[in-house]
Amino acid sequence: MYYANMSAKPVQISIDTDLLRPIDADPETRQRGRSSFARSAIELYLRVKDRKRVVARILEAYGGQADALAAEVSGLIEAQVWPHD
Repeated sequence: MYYANMSAKPVQISIDTDLLRPIDADPETRQRGRSSFARSAIELYLRVKDRKRVVARILEAYGGQADALAAEVSGLIEAQVWPHD
């Protein structure tokens, strides 16, 4: 997350007009400016990208082992007590 007291470096980017319209219409952009909107969008993109990398590594490590893993915990799952609705 970006904080106002963090050092920042100006960066110039080009954005298509069709994409710029909804950015400028966004309440965060109106309140805090385009830079804030761009920082938020970039931070979100990087978090999602990192999450996808972690999920891919998990699938790589455990992929194809679903049946074995399910069998390993089946006793625990069957023994669980769920509250009644």
